[in-house]
Order: sequence, then C-alpha cells, then structure tokens
Amino acid sequence: MGDGISAGPAVPAEVLQRRRELAFLVLAGLFLGTMGMLNILGLTRFLQLGRIGSWPVVVAVGALPYPVTFLCTDLISEIWGEERASQLVWVGLLLNGWIVLILWIGGVLPGLPGAPESTFFAVQDLAFGAVGASMVAYMAAQFTDVRLFHFWKRVSAGRALWLRNNGSTLVSQLVDTSAVVLISHYGAHVLPLRAELPVLPQLVSYIASGYLFKALAALADTLPFYWLTAWLRRWLVVPGEGAELGSPLR
Repeated sequence: MGDGISAGPAVPAEVLQRRRELAFLVLAGLFLGTMGMLNILGLTRFLQLGRIGSWPVVVAVGALPYPVTFLCTDLISEIWGEERASQLVWVGLLLNGWIVLILWIGGVLPGLPGAPESTFFAVQDLAFGAVGASMVAYMAAQFTDVRLFHFWKRVSAGRALWLRNNGSTLVSQLVDTSAVVLISHYGAHVLPLRAELPVLPQLVSYIASGYLFKALAALADTLPFYWLTAWLRRWLVVPGEGAELGSPLR
C-alpha cells in the first residue's frame, strides 16, 4: 500500500499555507484536548470491557481516548517531522501542569458558603493522585513514540508506514501502561486493589488489560494512518514518500 502522492494542479502558496496551518492545528488540538481529558477523567472510573477466560479486561476510563494521541503524533511526525512532534509533546506537558495548577487554585480559594463541593474535591483528589503517574508516563511514552517512529523511518528509508506506525506505538504504549499502573499504586495508592489478594498479580492484570486495549487500538489505527497520510500528502502537497514539511508555516 503506497503513500506517495499523484501529480495535480498547482495550489497557490497562500492556500497551501492555510491548509498546512489548519491541518496542524486540528491534529495538535485533538492531541492537546485528549491530554487535557486524561488528567480530569484519569482514574475516576474503571471499565470492564470483557473477559478472557477467568481474567477480566479492566481499563481506566481515561485510557479510552489515549490511543488517539499516538495517531496524532505519528501523523505530525510523518508530515511535519520529529522536531514539530517533540514540540507538541512539550506543550502537552505544560498543558497538564496548567490543569493541575487550576485544580489546586480551585481547592485553595474559598468556596461559596453552603454550595456543594464534594464533586470538585473528589475529582481533585483523583487527579492529584494520578498526576505524577500520568505526567511521567506521558513524557516517557510520547518521546519513546516520536524517537522510535523516526528510527524506523530512517531504517526503512521512508518506506513501510506500517512498521514505523506500529513499531513505535506498540512499544510506547507498553511503557505508558506500565508506568501509569506502577506509579499510581506505589506512588499515589489510588488503584482499587483488593486487600485480601496479592498485590503483584493485580498490578500485572492492570498492566496487561490496559496494554491489550491500547495495542488493539494501535493495530486498528493502521489503515486510518495509511489513509490519512496519503490524503494529507496530497492535500498539503508534500512531495515524495517519506518527505516532511519541517514546519506548518513553510
């Protein structure tokens, strides 16, 4: 399945610039919006998505939109290059810090007398309990994804989209899931573990469940990644297989 672009009519420079700005803005907005949800939703609820034999597949609600972030960074890496993808990851970290700051200020300032506050403080407690895990996991996973994506891109000489898409995401998702589960338990003690059962098997179960969900989502986005890459290359006039814009304003 190729990802090259076919020749077409010349696009005026100002139209092409607007297209590139819009495409980058949409992908960056989707990435940052999803990251913003993670600190709020995070570990507020755990979902049982099914069972494999006697093993329940349990996923935190905050993990549901998370695979979309890897699709966004892979597309930005493919079209705009490694530097732009890395910049977006850093902006995402600042966004996480901004959300935590607002949650902290909201808890410190005096509330309206008599107004119910239990919902806010319940969300704040869960967000603060998971923020260390989410930020460490976020940085480790996203930078792993960007670096591996371009490693496989260099190895394949700009070919084999499926390799850099899946080869980067599958590894980075394992890093992310392991970090979130281990830090959430040992650093914040916010995972709903059963006290009468051994801890380690329960942690392994959370890691396995989360990674299974994310790995299946990563494999499922291969065809959308191919299609979106081919379409963006045509629409943004990115010349040649594996070529990059380097900047949306170029």
